Amino acid sequence: MHKIPSYLPPWVQEHVDLYLKDPEKAHLWDASLGGGTGMLTTLLLTTTGAKSGEPRMLPLIYQKVGEGYVVIASKGGTPDHPAWYKNLLKTPACHIRVGKEQYDCIARTAEGDEREELWKVMTDAYAPYDDYQVSAGDRVIPVVVLDPK
Repeated sequence: MHKIPSYLPPWVQEHVDLYLKDPEKAHLWDASLGGGTGMLTTLLLTTTGAKSGEPRMLPLIYQKVGEGYVVIASKGGTPDHPAWYKNLLKTPACHIRVGKEQYDCIARTAEGDEREELWKVMTDAYAPYDDYQVSAGDRVIPVVVLDPK
């Protein structure tokens, strides 16, 4: 079992554990747990800890756009970026599981028009992201593209 940080809710640990045991079942997540509706696709992102250098896993909602996988660094609309995003800023090389498929990726932050287009894709899938942006205040929530190598 991979341990997640203690500040995250227990359902996140449960989702990681399920993804490692049964990735096809874990691929879909009930968005009502986070204020959305319906079932959403999730991937399991593994980053390298910026301070520890250790692997860090987290399930995230995603949408596939072209060859890349798009995720949102929302941290529920808090004023600070999530640790996984800070990890990617230091080490953009990462690994994802998308159902049974696995990919080594390079992460990049979408900017300008690309960011706006991808933000719309993601808010169409999970509307609470718009509320998170309001809650985040001056922090512009990053839109991250995970490009398979």
